[in-house]
Amino acid sequence: MRIVIQLVLWAIIIFLGYQVYSSISGPYEFNNEKERRYRKVIENLKDIRVAELAHKEITGQFTGSFDSLVRFIDTAEFAITQRRDTVYADVEKNKAFGIDEGYFIEESLIDTLGFTPVRDSLYQGTDRYKRMMNVPIDGVDATFDLEAGTLMKNDTEYSVFEAKITKDVVLTGMDKDLIYQEKQVVSVDGVNGEYIKVGSMNEINTNGNWPKLYDSADEQQQ
Repeated sequence: MRIVIQLVLWAIIIFLGYQVYSSISGPYEFNNEKERRYRKVIENLKDIRVAELAHKEITGQFTGSFDSLVRFIDTAEFAITQRRDTVYADVEKNKAFGIDEGYFIEESLIDTLGFTPVRDSLYQGTDRYKRMMNVPIDGVDATFDLEAGTLMKNDTEYSVFEAKITKDVVLTGMDKDLIYQEKQVVSVDGVNGEYIKVGSMNEINTNGNWPKLYDSADEQQQ
């Protein structure tokens, strides 16, 4: 009987030990995998932002279509310019005052020296921009949601865009309770809210909602 009791106690001890280990290792492993996935997703969002900013610079507005964004990168070119300052006599003013010289006009001129393809300038000749719309997580077949439009502020119309993906998609296959907790995060060191996103349809903002630690981590890996 004593042996049976001892075996039962050992079973209880092992079970409780496993529960304690799981309660510690589970969130730890979740956070490691979460950060690994977030870094991949954020890299694509950065590529989307770079492409949108180039589109805005050349066309004057953002686009809500990945197809048009990719076509733009394939065909658009940045102008290579050079600024030079020039000074020449203000003939009319000098004549009004009866002098030959005395008043001058200063101007800055912009010369176009040539053009360079957007894809080479932004993506160093790679074609990764053709895959930037895909969520880069193994086993996940999804694309980012992309919107673009205009926003009025102080009687001025601004072009805005937003690219996002819900954390449910990014963290597919992971612990549902921990995913729920992650979606409630409000922290300076966390990706706040339900989505990972860049840009905004509600304010003039082209930043992402991730903390700086993901940017610094990317720089260390490069």
